[in-house]
Amino acid sequence: MEPHIVIIGGGFGGLDAARALAGAPLRVTLLDRHNYHLFQPLLYQVATASLSPGDIASPIRWVLRHQANVQVLLAEARSIDPASRRIAIDPGPADAGRHNEITYDYLIVATGATHAYFGHSEWAARAPGLKTLDDALEIRRRVLLAFEAAERETDAEARKRLLTFAIVGGGPTGVELAGALAEIARQSLKKDFRSIRPESARIILIEGGPRLLASFPASLQEAARASLTRLGVEVKTDSIVVNVDEQGVVYQQTAVGDQRIEAQTVLWAAGVAASPLVKSLGVPLDRAGRVLAEPTLVVPGHPDIFVVGDVCALQQDGKPLPGVAQVAKQQGAHAARNILRSIRGEPLVPFRYRDYGNMATIGRGSAVADFGRIKASGFLAWLIWLFIHIFWLIGFRSRIVVFTEWAWAYVTMQRRVRLITGERLWPGSDERS
Repeated sequence: MEPHIVIIGGGFGGLDAARALAGAPLRVTLLDRHNYHLFQPLLYQVATASLSPGDIASPIRWVLRHQANVQVLLAEARSIDPASRRIAIDPGPADAGRHNEITYDYLIVATGATHAYFGHSEWAARAPGLKTLDDALEIRRRVLLAFEAAERETDAEARKRLLTFAIVGGGPTGVELAGALAEIARQSLKKDFRSIRPESARIILIEGGPRLLASFPASLQEAARASLTRLGVEVKTDSIVVNVDEQGVVYQQTAVGDQRIEAQTVLWAAGVAASPLVKSLGVPLDRAGRVLAEPTLVVPGHPDIFVVGDVCALQQDGKPLPGVAQVAKQQGAHAARNILRSIRGEPLVPFRYRDYGNMATIGRGSAVADFGRIKASGFLAWLIWLFIHIFWLIGFRSRIVVFTEWAWAYVTMQRRVRLITGERLWPGSDERS
């Protein structure tokens, strides 16, 4: 009987694992709670009204339609029982009340990460993070509603608070969100309102460490900060957020003490934690909830289970591997190849990450790029960022649409996807404790 390989997660790691098993004499089942693969590096552009959800997401079934040995199931894995090699999944629409299970011979866990609020889960309602399409649409809704509410507000202080946006976290996501929000306020919405001046909006980026983009060289960190400053973004480093409430954010600086920012819209880009599914494996985890994997990506004590991407804690040359798409993609393919080696009775090969560089964009025509010996910032880095991201998008249509939208935005300084979706609730009325 053909070995059965189960892959949990249709993100970068899971999708590349499935592709690496193409043509192999085995059965592959890919589980995901969404029916689409999401190109997460461009998720912030959906949140900031540059792109539509369909521009950066593709149905998993369509992506893998030519792989006859792969079955895709829309299902959420609830727990894993390594002893019996069973995965408990949510009941399907016709199976209400029944306990559903899937058995496997080999398992690849690629369930990614979720938001981490450092023990303050109550902050989530006020400060949404950015991991899913639903997150992006919610952020877009909150941002655009803040401008709409400010247009109707007659009190100057209340209007000022509505037009203040605080972003917590100075990594790539935070930097990109801050730059995009500044462009929305100062360019895209500049002529759309009559009672307010959108360009007067305050965009504040709060980072707990001494520098933005901690994984980048110092020269590019300074270039990123300078670009944000030119866009009018207020950057506050060495500032640790200690509270998020209905009125805004409280952060702490060593020399100054607690400081409050009155802001209606607070966005979270400060931390991530591994998917809680891996807790059911019953193996040691690191502080971020990731499995302390073997160099071969095997879960210790379970040679039939592999972890990749944001659920895998692995070091290389004494440094932890970053939680970026390229790591997940390479690990997914490597885990699949090691499974094939195991089936053939061959020894497993340790994983070795090939670093192709690190990039972040800071608004229109500005980015930073680190390719080891080659470093770039400004317009050249932005062009490199643009074409690399278009290249990695799945599907010819997505590449053409995204390129067209970016070209239009660059020429006109407009963002065409400024739609407020979902139930219209004014800022402050949809808060949940």
